[in-house]
Amino acid sequence: MNNQERISRSEFLKRSSLGLCALFVGLNEKVFAGSAPAKALSEPGEHLYNWGQAWHPESPKRLSDITHHLAQMGLSGQHGRNMPTVDWEFPEGRDEKLSNNRKYGYAALSVARNAPLRILPGELIVGSATLREAAQHRIPALNMGSVSHTTVGFAKVLHQGYKGLRAEIDERLSRGGLDSHGTDLLESMLMTLDAAALWQQRNIALLKEMKGNAPDSERRFYQNIIDTLENVPENPPRNFREAVQSLWSLYAFHRLMGNWSGIGRFDQMLWPYLEADLQKGKITLDEARELIAHFWIKGTEWIGEFNGSGDAQFYQNIILGGIDKDGNEVTNPITYLVLDVVEELHISDYPIAVRIGDHTPEKLFRRIAEVQRFGGGIVSMYNENTVIDGLVQFGYPLEEAREFTNDGCWEAIIPGKTAFIYSPCDMMQPLFRALNLDKDVPLEADDFETVYGRFTAELGREIDNLQKALDGSWNDPNNPNPLVSMFVEGCIEKGRGYYERGPKYTVNGIHYGGVSDTANSLLVLKKLVFEENYIGLNHFVNILRHNWEGNEGLRRLVQNRFTFYGNDHAEADDMMKRVFDDYTSIVGRVKERNGLKRPCGISTFGREIDWRMARRATPEGSRVGDILATNCSPTPGSDRKGPTAVLNSYCKLDFTRCPNGATVELKVLPDSVKDENGIAALVALAKTFREKGGFYMHIDVVDSATLIDAQMHPEKYPNLPVRVAGWSARFTTLCKEWQDMVIQRTQQIV
Repeated sequence: MNNQERISRSEFLKRSSLGLCALFVGLNEKVFAGSAPAKALSEPGEHLYNWGQAWHPESPKRLSDITHHLAQMGLSGQHGRNMPTVDWEFPEGRDEKLSNNRKYGYAALSVARNAPLRILPGELIVGSATLREAAQHRIPALNMGSVSHTTVGFAKVLHQGYKGLRAEIDERLSRGGLDSHGTDLLESMLMTLDAAALWQQRNIALLKEMKGNAPDSERRFYQNIIDTLENVPENPPRNFREAVQSLWSLYAFHRLMGNWSGIGRFDQMLWPYLEADLQKGKITLDEARELIAHFWIKGTEWIGEFNGSGDAQFYQNIILGGIDKDGNEVTNPITYLVLDVVEELHISDYPIAVRIGDHTPEKLFRRIAEVQRFGGGIVSMYNENTVIDGLVQFGYPLEEAREFTNDGCWEAIIPGKTAFIYSPCDMMQPLFRALNLDKDVPLEADDFETVYGRFTAELGREIDNLQKALDGSWNDPNNPNPLVSMFVEGCIEKGRGYYERGPKYTVNGIHYGGVSDTANSLLVLKKLVFEENYIGLNHFVNILRHNWEGNEGLRRLVQNRFTFYGNDHAEADDMMKRVFDDYTSIVGRVKERNGLKRPCGISTFGREIDWRMARRATPEGSRVGDILATNCSPTPGSDRKGPTAVLNSYCKLDFTRCPNGATVELKVLPDSVKDENGIAALVALAKTFREKGGFYMHIDVVDSATLIDAQMHPEKYPNLPVRVAGWSARFTTLCKEWQDMVIQRTQQIV
């Protein structure tokens, strides 16, 4: 398929379901013994990475045809569109004599017993979260909200198996000292583990049925998967194949129950198993890549469950690279195999964040750049030097800080030990109040410092009120989730759940957006009103009250004359730093209170769309309804001097003061990264980001012309991913407002 040919999603679905004819080719029978089912494979499918890209590098072909076919099926959305809802009776949900934790246990058993199963011919990793309620962030059968914005302890349970987790719960029950609520919670955990085992046995039974109906040449293929499932995740994995299946089984059952956890440090978790198999000659890297690819394909099973922010916002973030608790670099062959899979299949449903730092291999910098050139913003980067320093300064032990992941989006947390949520606020609102934009009252201020003081006073009052409101939060014994709770350290020991201060750390981040716009607006006030006396303060404020009406010339003067944050301009960046430092100082007055940690962050996560009609016109030149800055990035269109200037401005901020994170986005023209010089430029950006102290960065390689065409002709671009915030989504599944937000980001040439 050439770059110009386009294909609709319906045609794609038709092609991916054609008559099937081939077998696995060239796979080591030590791992993939027996033929794959003949029904598993159509003719080698269209290369999905060609769709919607004006230009991209030539993609390698490392994976088998059957793997490409399964990827096509997932990316077509046929699984997600065909998800049923719960259609069975669940009387326990109406039994008022049962606690909510006990109802959850019964709901898990009900789901395990009744949820439809889906095992596709030829897939190496099995188990599917098939209920629509789960993809809508609800607990199936119970119809209550579920958990997201965390990464549970998959690493721990992977290594010990459900058996080890069950033993831990039994030991805590036998030790005593729990109140009736705690005992009820732990017994509900055991019910939920029984449900997970029941679901596993149903999958095994279906595989045995498929094996019985298969020709002799295919039965060994099925038996290998049956043997794997009969050991994991109940027991610790014995090899790499079992480890990959176990991690998926753990994760898939969480998904089936409506939970949207991040996955965590994928390469670190799985490397001991692959390393042992490689040393024993039981597997090759090609075979390992194939297994990882099937894990990746499983992540597409909810495509088709659309919402305004795209079809991939399920917080299933994966972390690669970085150091371990002892300071040793964990980058290993799995790190590169994952990047191989993303490069070839262009599956964006697992956002990848690579931790880069002092020990990052040169090879990894280059490999990140090579994959980034394919677009989609799938691979982002943490500067672990900054993140770890910030977490330690906030109060976390060094060993825990070194193991940081994220909450499934990009906020930095300690995995397997943290209950997390954040409170989003718009910094423009305190500025509007400080300027009396909400009331027709003259503003008395003879100098800029008076205006700035009014702003920080408003910001401080707002944050103080928020801190008081948080004091009594996170203590809800009626919000059940025994499944998540048993995967988070502290809950079993305390006999308290995820939502009732059971985890070791309960964290409520305080996040403000609009920081860039606030700083730009203050700069204009300082220069235009007070230093140059170009316009009187109250006259200017009145113009803003009327949304710049009749003053287009002044508005254009402001936008064209001033150099704002994002251009490596000392005066603009100094104002941004001042606002940033004062904000982080105000939030930092209360790092922890009443057992609740309260780190600060800077984010919008797309809320600049929700906020735009509630915002007034701004001194920096925006009108009501304009979409302003994303996260800690420059205001759209204001960064005019290239990506290095953006990074230089961004990195003047001390992000150790902001331990929950602040991200910068760059949109790079594909033509500028075509050749070896383009790769070198992307590597240089990554190293600048690391050396100058950035926190989190994602780069999207896509041109606005392609996005505008995709907005007008979505049928031509069924698999065009773009980076949104902490996730990537297929562009055509975004609502128009979100599409506009992505399009408006300034294009850069590297």
